[in-house]
Amino acid sequence: MTWSIVAAPSDVAPPRPITMRAQTIPPRHLFPKHAHDWHQLAYAVDGTLTVSLDRQTLVVSPDQAVWLPTGVSHSVGSLLGAEFRSLWIANEAGGSLPSSPTVLAVSPLLKALIIEAVEIEDKRLVDGYPDRIAAMILDQLDRAPKLAAALPWPKDQRLLALCEALYLDPSDERIAEEWAKELGMSSRTLTRRFEAELGLPLRSWKRRLRLFRAIELLGKGLSVTTTAMELGYGSSSAFVFAFRSEFGCSPYAYMSQSMNSPSSR
Repeated sequence: MTWSIVAAPSDVAPPRPITMRAQTIPPRHLFPKHAHDWHQLAYAVDGTLTVSLDRQTLVVSPDQAVWLPTGVSHSVGSLLGAEFRSLWIANEAGGSLPSSPTVLAVSPLLKALIIEAVEIEDKRLVDGYPDRIAAMILDQLDRAPKLAAALPWPKDQRLLALCEALYLDPSDERIAEEWAKELGMSSRTLTRRFEAELGLPLRSWKRRLRLFRAIELLGKGLSVTTTAMELGYGSSSAFVFAFRSEFGCSPYAYMSQSMNSPSSR
């Protein structure tokens, strides 16, 4: 299936020091590839984003954001739809942040500050309140843990069809040989291409996908049992075991910490 284009804002002006933009991205829509003369933080308060760079494509959840330094060519979209929040940050204000694209962990405090900043954008408030919010956001970005990676995403069209299908239905149990037949290639070719482009075997990627989607579904209020069933686990205990093995805590503890802690995990 093809993706549709989201129109970029027409009233573009340099951030001083931060400009906040809120926009809903419908399912299978994207901003075409472009670059800015300032830094950007691509983030979704709800839903997941697909951020495509020259050499990689990442999918990030609401507890992650992608830092995009000045001049980095990128496109941003969403497979299932997202509430997009774009932070444009002046070059001098973001000088202490990474010089290359980086996935950052978003703490509950940073998320709350972003939501608040969008609420007051373009409003004239007394006592320098917007400036204080901007300073707090920059401080939180400086302190945000850098994540090794989000969910890798392919550029090859056949691999893209496979990954999109699994994203939409993580419970799909088809093995590499079955996918290869459907995609018109040998299982050896599929295995080689998948590992070369995404950096891990299909089975490992699917395990990561399930846990990635788990955070998204739990964040929407689904129970652990319902989430486990949606993702194709045989039981809630199997899901809890897989989650604990990956994140070092149970789904209950993870979500409690995400909702209540002012610092990221």
